[in-house]
Formats: sequence, structure tokens, C-alpha cells
Amino acid sequence: MGVLKGIKVLDLTRILAGPWSTMALADLGAEVWKVESLEGGDDTRSWMPPAVAGISTYYLSANRNKQSLAVDMRSPQGRQLILDLAAQADVIVENFLPASLKRLGLDYEVLSAINPRLIHCSITGYGHDNPLENRPGYDFIIQAESGFMSITGEQEGEPMRLGVAFVDLVTGMNAVQGILAALYEREKSGLGQAVDIALSDSALHFLANVASGYLNTGKVPQRFGNAHASIVPYQLFNTADGRIALAVGNDEQYRRLCQDVLNRPELYSDPRFTQNKGRTEHRSELLALLQAAFDQWTSETLIAALRERGIPVGELKNVAQAFDSEPARFRDLVISAHHPVAGEVRMVRSPLRLSRTPTVSPKAPPLHGQHTDSVLGRVLGKSEAELAELRQAGVIG
Repeated sequence: MGVLKGIKVLDLTRILAGPWSTMALADLGAEVWKVESLEGGDDTRSWMPPAVAGISTYYLSANRNKQSLAVDMRSPQGRQLILDLAAQADVIVENFLPASLKRLGLDYEVLSAINPRLIHCSITGYGHDNPLENRPGYDFIIQAESGFMSITGEQEGEPMRLGVAFVDLVTGMNAVQGILAALYEREKSGLGQAVDIALSDSALHFLANVASGYLNTGKVPQRFGNAHASIVPYQLFNTADGRIALAVGNDEQYRRLCQDVLNRPELYSDPRFTQNKGRTEHRSELLALLQAAFDQWTSETLIAALRERGIPVGELKNVAQAFDSEPARFRDLVISAHHPVAGEVRMVRSPLRLSRTPTVSPKAPPLHGQHTDSVLGRVLGKSEAELAELRQAGVIG
């Protein structure tokens, strides 16, 4: 049934951060009404390739278990439909610019007056109530502005973005945390509240130890490629037939690496390398010696030897190999649902595992406006004649 069964979410979001958050709520059992524009709906419906049967796989990635309504919110009748749905909802999630939302008359002040129990989550680039509130926020721009690109990539290479829109994704996760906290608080107070989530906040917060290092030392972090700024050896290495990711997290693991696996005790007893501080100070010398040793091993043999001695290691894989790996199979991470156009749609299972109230069985991401009539009829009591009239007037699709 899902732990959030009975919670109704009005989803006025598009692209990724907002849809990612509302999909998480839907996976947990909430009823999510995804309101889309009449003209094509969510932007990501047209983001392809890749596509399956003409359906954008980008859109498919963030919209399962939802119901889609096509509504012209700019029209007076369309706006009224949104107000009526907000009166019935527990949560609204939107990612409009604050000025746009005010023009539509759908801001927190208006909606909370209609429904004092409503939790209103706003996802923006730079947050509310500051001079930047109406500046559009895009993951790529925030990755550049937040310093993340400056610490990603090879030392002498170009700053690089991460291969997925991770700022959008973590912002969506932060939105879910805020919404769940507000739902919990509402059980005590009976009142909703505004939840203000910004991409820029999420990115700087996600700098984590890198932020702490800069804020407390004043030293500007640099790029280390696949290496770790504070731990050595902690990076990719070549083997005789492939590449491995080695993460030696402490001095004891390093001792076992040198003495038990490589049979090179001098690499541990050398006072430059015995402790991690010395290994980071003499990084280039040590890495050359380790790489020469690893060149004598195949990946399979080396990984087996390292794991036998409790040293964290993994094989570098591409995406196809990752989904064919033991963790993916053992955790049953790939799920599927029937889509009316694309047939079977495969997706990644929610990472949230609850013993008594598991996530719901997956339903394929909806077609544009697939549930307009059913939601407006069931939730707002609109008759077939009223729905036909709204469609004829161009209010719904």
C-alpha cells in the first residue's frame, strides 16, 4: 500500500528536480497529480534521443506512479481547477519562478489561505526572498557556479560536470526530506507550511568535506581527477588487462595491501608511506611504485586477493556491465511496468527499502493528459458534460 497511502500531492513541476521528488513520494504510496501544460506537457517529453517507441527515456526516468492532467493554468477556469485541487491536496510541489507563480495567483499565501494544512514545496534555482529569486536555475549552471566543476576532472584538464544532473537530483531528494518533515510536524500542529528548496543551496551543501576544508583553512580545493585529495591510494589503477578502483581507507588496509597482497613490505615500512599523511605528501612517488606492481596482475586475480584481505576494491564498469553486476541482480534493482505505447518499460527500483510498508508496485509514467478526466471527475466531482465543456473551451486536454 505504501507508507504515504492517503497523501495527495499536486505536482506542478517539470524537467527533473521536481519530478524526481514527486516520483519518490509516489513510490512511497502518495497519490500524485502531475499537472502539465496543454502544449506538449513536461519539457522532458521532447528530450530525445534516446527514446523508445517515440517516448523520451529521460521523461520515463522521473515520472512513474503518477497521474497526468493537461490543464491550461493561465486561463481563469484552469487556475480555478488548480485552486480546487490544492484545496483537496496535502502537498503541492512546484518549480515556477516566484514572480510567475504570483502572476498565476498560486503562491503560498493564496493556497495556504484556501487550505491551511497544505504543505507548499517550492523548488527554485536560488531560493525565495532575495535579489536572485527570479533567476532561472539549471543544473549545468549551478554545477559551474557552485565550484563542483572546479574540483571535477583531471588536474591539468578542463573543469567537468558530473555525467548526470546531480544537482537537480539531490535537490529533489532535499525536497522530499523537507516535505516528509513538514508532514510529520503537521501531525502535531495540524498546520501546513512553506518548504523553500534551492538548487544553489543543495549544491553548496553537497560539497560536504570539500566545503569544510575550504571554510576552515581558506585553501581553495583543486582537481585531483579520480584521486582523493585527502587519502592515498584512493583512485583508479591499471592492471594487466583492465582497470580497478582501489580505496585504501586507513593505514592498516595499506599495510595489508603491501605486505599480504603485493608482497612488497618495503612500501609499508618506508617512513614516507607508513601513514596516510606521508602518503598524501609523497603521492606521485608512491603511485608510480604501486602502478608498477599492479601491472603484473590481472584485474580478476588482484580483486580477489584484495577482497580476501578486506581491502575495498571494484572493477571499472560501463553502465551495461553495472546493470549486469551482482549488486544489481542480488538487489533486484531493475523493475518493469506496461506502457500503453512503449510496451514493457524498464526502470530502476527505488532505493528506499521498508520492511512493513514497501514501495508500491510500479506503474508506467503516464501519457500526456492520460488522467485528466478521471482525476477531475473523482476528486472534484466534474461530470462528463462539464469535462466536455472545459475541453471545448481549451481549458483541459
